[in-house]
Amino acid sequence: MRLNLALLLAIAVVLPLSLLAGRVWIDPLDSTVPHAAAILAQLRLPRALLAVIVGAGLGGAGAAMQGYLRNPLADPGLFGIAPAAAFGAVLTLFLGMAAVPFVLPAAALAGAAGAMALLALIAGRTGGIALFTLAGLMIASLAGTLTSLAISLSPNPFATSEIVTWLMGAIADRSWADVAVAAPLTAAGLVILWRIGPLLDALMLGEQAALSLGVEARRLVWQIVAGIGLVVGAGVAVAGIVGFVGLMVPHLVRPFTDRRPSSLLVPSALAGALLVLVADTACRLLPLASELRLGIALSLLGAPFFLALLLRMRRELA
Repeated sequence: MRLNLALLLAIAVVLPLSLLAGRVWIDPLDSTVPHAAAILAQLRLPRALLAVIVGAGLGGAGAAMQGYLRNPLADPGLFGIAPAAAFGAVLTLFLGMAAVPFVLPAAALAGAAGAMALLALIAGRTGGIALFTLAGLMIASLAGTLTSLAISLSPNPFATSEIVTWLMGAIADRSWADVAVAAPLTAAGLVILWRIGPLLDALMLGEQAALSLGVEARRLVWQIVAGIGLVVGAGVAVAGIVGFVGLMVPHLVRPFTDRRPSSLLVPSALAGALLVLVADTACRLLPLASELRLGIALSLLGAPFFLALLLRMRRELA
């Protein structure tokens, strides 16, 4: 509880600061700044809220996935849901339909839904974790291949540039419409993941022990797929590919919990929201010719973190 309160307090402090920060700092009390209120209300506030929403979804999804697979290296992208959602969005850019309102988010969500259904159909018959993981890897590989094919067959350089830029991940230039898409879907997904927390605790004892405690493997598969699919699909729909959040955040907060998946879900969601909010604010403040993409910034953090995690695990196994 103290950890959750500390994270909430940190978000409450960083959020208003993120509204003021940027290439041009805004003083809301300075009436001489033209259109300050409009910039805050229509540009920076929805962007900050999207950072919180996307980060919370990815953080909670990472904690749930690591608990389900009992693998500290698990990441939501492993399921194939994020690559499939990305392919859905890329398809709209490829066909030149992305400018139509809500088409790109709808296509991303359709891609996520298709991956969810395929994953549950393949792995849901037995509920085995090994089959679930392999099915996710297969879907991720297929979606990644189709995305590469769309890039290679892109009808013009402009479309190629749009696709590549979108895949880098960012929440710049987003509006309240994007918040309206991401917020309810992410909230629904997080509620599903939170409710299955005790089932993930039972799974830590082993699949057979969990079954003896009344955990229904097939039902748990559908629940985990639905929860992950909603939060990851919503995040990809509005922000593109934002990686490593689901991997890093659970490891950062786990030492401050009792290490049970049920007690890790909420802190991971809050820490994910804080991490993406801070990262997006930093992207705006860096003195670069053009703004650093959020997905690239988090990858620059995540890759060394992942390497350090691998080295630590190697030392523990030695």
